[in-house]
Amino acid sequence: MDWESYFYVFFLATFKFILAPLAGASLNLSILETVVATSAGTTFSAAFFSWGGSPMRLWLLDTFFKKRKTFTPRNRRIVRIWRKYGIVGVAFLTPLLFSPIVGTLIAVSFGEKKSRIVLFMALSALFWSLIFSFVLIEWGYDTVKSWIA
Repeated sequence: MDWESYFYVFFLATFKFILAPLAGASLNLSILETVVATSAGTTFSAAFFSWGGSPMRLWLLDTFFKKRKTFTPRNRRIVRIWRKYGIVGVAFLTPLLFSPIVGTLIAVSFGEKKSRIVLFMALSALFWSLIFSFVLIEWGYDTVKSWIA
């Protein structure tokens, strides 16, 4: 077992979900190994930022976004998604549109229970990592490599 490969995929999944299955494919990990490492990394990120989310969110906003606009197209889209779908929608769309950190901080900012955030982010991570890993490892990665070569 190559723990460095697992840790690398895990680490990438904590910050940017889509990079983790790509790394798993490039490191020749199996679908199961990639799914477990990706899901674990995303779930870890959701848990960490759920319980530390409110203070972390305030620090990030105060540090990096001193003059932020309240009504931006992105903020309106986030509010629309939240009102229509709640935590399930945000968790489902997080791997596609946001990073696990941003998706978790969005849920925290709307006052969702921390245990529900972690649960739905973990389920979403499992679902999307299965999809991405299967597509990348079984079909996409070899196909793209053959196109480049």
